[in-house]
Amino acid sequence: MKKILAISLLLMMTLMASAQDNNKRFSPEKFEADLRCYITKEASLTPQEADKFFPIFREMREKQRAVYDKMRKLGMNKPSDDEACKQAIIEYDKLNLELRQLDVTYHKRMLKVIPASKVYAVMHAENGFHRQMMKGWQKGWQKGWQKGKQR
Repeated sequence: MKKILAISLLLMMTLMASAQDNNKRFSPEKFEADLRCYITKEASLTPQEADKFFPIFREMREKQRAVYDKMRKLGMNKPSDDEACKQAIIEYDKLNLELRQLDVTYHKRMLKVIPASKVYAVMHAENGFHRQMMKGWQKGWQKGWQKGKQR
């Protein structure tokens, strides 16, 4: 649940940051390159390990993104009655289970190409990277908010 919240917040912050500051547009390519560099360094991946690991990691993230998109669409429309709310909750729970199953499946695949200690380090590095990015975006928002307040 924390991971879903963190990624959802990250996506919202990304969109808001790109909308507020045209000079510093969000670049998915730069974000992915920075993420790869950060994970490689923090998890001490060798170039050979990184070459084997990142295609699996990228594939997992694409599948997770598809599930997050479904969750976002589900949350966009407030159900009109109790039965519709119940169905939305059931669907949301199914999507959460699908995310967890993706984690299990892809972690098993990752364990086949790099040691468990490095998979563990990657998981922590990814979370650390997202926290750092959110802090940076938050500082940018505060500057933008204060600039708008002075007008």
